[in-house]
Amino acid sequence: MKIARALISVSDKTGIASFARALEGQGIDIISTGGTAELLRKEGVPVREISSFTAFPEVLEGRVKTLHPRVHGGLLYKRGNPKHEAEARECGFEPIDLVVVNLYPFETTIAKPDVTFAEAIENIDIGGPSMIRSAAKN
Repeated sequence: MKIARALISVSDKTGIASFARALEGQGIDIISTGGTAELLRKEGVPVREISSFTAFPEVLEGRVKTLHPRVHGGLLYKRGNPKHEAEARECGFEPIDLVVVNLYPFETTIAKPDVTFAEAIENIDIGGPSMIRSAAKN
C-alpha cells in the first residue's frame, strides 16, 4: 500500500520538521494538530490543520481535536472492502495511512516536585493512544 496521507501530532517535536519534510518530498499529504502544525508551517512544510480535515474546530483548549469520526473513520475503514469503501465515501472519510504520534510526557510531568494536580491531569493523553489503537487495528 502506498502512503498518501499522514497525520502528525507530537508533544516532543524533536526532528519532526525534517521527518515531515521527507514525507512531503514523497508526495504525502500531511495533516497535523495545533503546535505541531504551527512548527511545520514555520519550517516551510506544507500542512493541513486537523480542523480543516475534520471540518470541526479544535475545542476545549485542544482537548478535542483528533477524537473525531473523520480521523478514526479514515484510520479504521478497511481498504479494498467494498462495503467499507462505500461507507467511507458516503461519510466523507479520507484515508489516513500513517499516524505519527508521541504521547504527552505524563511521567516527566508528575516527577516534577512542584507539579499541581491540574497539570498532571492535563498530561493524560487521550487522542494519541486512541489514534495508535485505531492505526494498529488497520
